[in-house]
Amino acid sequence: MHTKQFLSALDDDKIAEAIAAAEKKTSGEIRVFVTKEKIQNPIAAAEKEFVKLNMAATELRNGVLVYFAPQSQNYAIIGDKGVHEKCGQDFWERIATDMNPLLKEGKFTEAIILAVRGVGDALAKHFPWQKGDRNELPNQVARDDGKK
Repeated sequence: MHTKQFLSALDDDKIAEAIAAAEKKTSGEIRVFVTKEKIQNPIAAAEKEFVKLNMAATELRNGVLVYFAPQSQNYAIIGDKGVHEKCGQDFWERIATDMNPLLKEGKFTEAIILAVRGVGDALAKHFPWQKGDRNELPNQVARDDGKK
């Protein structure tokens, strides 16, 4: 997963559409973040970005971040307290296992959309959409390279 190849291959609009579609079924929030930095620990970096993106502020603590660091060839998928309690560690590992073949094939957008759909299905099961739910966080791909 080379940084330039990864970044140029991402279709941010398709990813944003997948997030919006997933969130129509749930009160949960899904974000995707891509860093230009080379990181050693993707979970720690994702946790830090989770806070920066204000994801811990969701009412039901049901935010999920899909975090990519292509320069390090790392990624992490983390959920807030409410999500992790409902889904458990096996859920995160299963999503990662499902994504890996697509990532190896260079199908980066497809891998992210697969993760978003899987996360969305789990959120819909545990945090179904309720009347009056609102989109608490933006759906677009966030980056630290200045691109939106």
